[in-house]
Amino acid sequence: MELAIIIAVVVVALVFDYTNGFHDAANAIATSVSTRALTPRAALAMAAVMNFIGAFLGQKVAQTVSETIDPGTGTHALIIVMAGLIGAITWNMITWYYGLPSSSSHALIGGLVGAAVAAGATAYWDVVLTKVVLPMIISPLVAFSLGFGVMLAIMWIFRGANPRKAGRGFRLAQTFSAAAMALGHGLQDAQKTMGVIFLALLAGEYVSPGDPLPLWVIFAAATAISLGTYSGGWRIMRTLGRRIIHLDPPRGFAAESVAASVLYTTAYVFSAPISTTHTITSAVMGVGATKRLSAVRWGVARSILVAWVLTFPAAAAVAAGSYWVLHVLLEVL
Repeated sequence: MELAIIIAVVVVALVFDYTNGFHDAANAIATSVSTRALTPRAALAMAAVMNFIGAFLGQKVAQTVSETIDPGTGTHALIIVMAGLIGAITWNMITWYYGLPSSSSHALIGGLVGAAVAAGATAYWDVVLTKVVLPMIISPLVAFSLGFGVMLAIMWIFRGANPRKAGRGFRLAQTFSAAAMALGHGLQDAQKTMGVIFLALLAGEYVSPGDPLPLWVIFAAATAISLGTYSGGWRIMRTLGRRIIHLDPPRGFAAESVAASVLYTTAYVFSAPISTTHTITSAVMGVGATKRLSAVRWGVARSILVAWVLTFPAAAAVAAGSYWVLHVLLEVL
């Protein structure tokens, strides 16, 4: 039975990875599509490929995710991991339905922690605080500030340029900034699923804590998030690309470049699983604020912020409830 549960956990983890892909597809391409630098299908194809490549570029974030809780070993531990994934998937689907760019990353961590607390297992609060909560607060502030600053610099440097020629140049540049953003999304988000699968393998005692990620885990996670990305998240794309602010090519380029830089820095320097959603959304708000503060639709931003705040506790609550249901079912079986 334990082997069957491990297989089920891996399958559910890949389902989460797929939902992460289509939920967060907008992160990489919404700005490029809204400025017409790329067509939607070309942008999705590019993002899917870059997501796949990015998944192979590091393992530090996956290690951090696998160290957020200690579910123990055996069937009970696998139920904890399964419940955490159910909590994350449920919140992803709710926010996707309402077109809100919430964080799949924080939904996953919240789900794992909620299931662990409900089960009386160990949650490493120091890791959660330093690697998840603090970056969750700091990264949007950094992205907003950098977006504002970089956009001001672009406006000053190109103050005498022909608007039409500059627009064409920035549309071309956006092809590269969108690719960099998609690569960063693969680097960050695919690793989170890898970390959960590794956690399940630890619970089943198929790997040891110091072991590297098996290649099949990396390949499976990379494939799932790429397929999810290619399927597209049109509801959230409309919110991120048009409802917050109407972007032009220079602002799209600035937002994508800033967001990608923050993703790479947090992954390689701090090993922190930050939210690509929070990062790009904050960068979009930052570059938009250079027009005038009223250019940003703060009512939409407020709805997004509410979803951000609710993500961790909501996913944790669903995961806790899922744990109790799965625990009872396991006892009956």
